[in-house]
Amino acid sequence: MPVVDEVTYASSHPKVFFGGDAAFGPKNVITAVAHGHQAAVSIDLACNNKDINERLAPMVNLVSQKMGIHEWIYDSEVVLDDRYVVPQSDKKLTLSNRKQEVELGFDPLHGFKEAQRCLNCDIQTSFTENKCIECDACMDICPTSCITFTVNGEEDDLRKRLKAPANNLSQDLYVSDILPTKRVMVKDEDVCLHCGLCAERCPTSAWDMDKFFYNVTKAGKACH
Repeated sequence: MPVVDEVTYASSHPKVFFGGDAAFGPKNVITAVAHGHQAAVSIDLACNNKDINERLAPMVNLVSQKMGIHEWIYDSEVVLDDRYVVPQSDKKLTLSNRKQEVELGFDPLHGFKEAQRCLNCDIQTSFTENKCIECDACMDICPTSCITFTVNGEEDDLRKRLKAPANNLSQDLYVSDILPTKRVMVKDEDVCLHCGLCAERCPTSAWDMDKFFYNVTKAGKACH
């Protein structure tokens, strides 16, 4: 069996790159696509006689989702629907013909409904201190009490004084710079729904909702 590098996806053969199930065993299609992406970067570097171990650092971009007053590009409603079952072919067909597709996929309506169940994990709140007038409206409207305005302190002490105690120590707190009243804004991302109510309620646009883009290394122009 060939040996595959987990970073470059280069095999023990200098001209062969691959990943996915064949390289590391069964996982999922998202992992396989990521392997293919990184393998393509390695191939591009190799074709240009560059070191395939020199990977560019990923970049992060934040883009505001605000379109107008109380209007967002994304849907902030939390859908309570159960997971939709993917339609499947009749078992008589799938058991008698190994080439028959088992999962038929969603029709447009059910595909949309299933997609609506997804949380807005790529949306995050951003806070601008010099726009904040400390009216505490965001703190009042937050449905999960993830925002607290309080006097700063050591992390252990701060976690105990929040509106909703932050007991998940693996999740860092979002702490602002010192505000005019000598307080700080503390936000616990662990309980945030990314609903955008804080940004809608804020009278000065100190709060905004940003879409998170994680740009990984990309291959260069095609070799000739």
